[in-house]
Amino acid sequence: MIYVTSDLHGYPLEKIKDMLNKVGFSNDDFLFVLGDVIDRGEDGIKIFKWMMAQPNMELIMGNHEAMMLSCEFLFDEITEESISNLTGSKLDLYLNWEQNGARPTINALHLIRPEEINYILEYLHEAPLYETVSVGGKDFLLSHSGLGNFDKNKKLSEYSNDDFLWNRPKIDDRYFDDVITVFGHTPTIYYGEEYKGKAVVTDTWIDIDAGKSCGFTPMLLRLDDLKEFYF
Repeated sequence: MIYVTSDLHGYPLEKIKDMLNKVGFSNDDFLFVLGDVIDRGEDGIKIFKWMMAQPNMELIMGNHEAMMLSCEFLFDEITEESISNLTGSKLDLYLNWEQNGARPTINALHLIRPEEINYILEYLHEAPLYETVSVGGKDFLLSHSGLGNFDKNKKLSEYSNDDFLWNRPKIDDRYFDDVITVFGHTPTIYYGEEYKGKAVVTDTWIDIDAGKSCGFTPMLLRLDDLKEFYF
């Protein structure tokens, strides 16, 4: 079975493990996490370290991971003094990340060894912007935020990083007719109260950001039968 989740934002790792146990997730199954593992909540770095040890899990790059990588200059020495000494473009990059909930992630990184930080950074650098999979006769495109500036005649390689990381589709936007695009990034409550805390499913795309950042819980989607599971 193939599962996807997104926008965990530091959700408690033990609760994630509990959900996977409830659905019977095994070594024969696979989990894609569509970005934004970190920030806002406390367990983002723990989730990274756990995922890195699982051969049947893959991280897709999210905008929060991209913001963390944009601040890679911080990680030689993470102290309040080193942060307070930032200036210019480095300060701008840090403030952008910090204003988007970076503090729990920075605090967690401060507590681990430099070698562990380097392993995490290597892991993030290897994360793709998207994956394509076929399950049960259906084709899926998995990315963090869908596809910005969509044109059905464009190749996926022609889209920019921002198109995969920062897009916010409108409810009536359409993607590929023969591929289901699955993404997170936009909390589903943004599409209306009727969608709060659950997936938005259209003819061509599915948004699975059930709204951890808005006080709801993450969700799992099983691609084999499109069944939804809620934490």
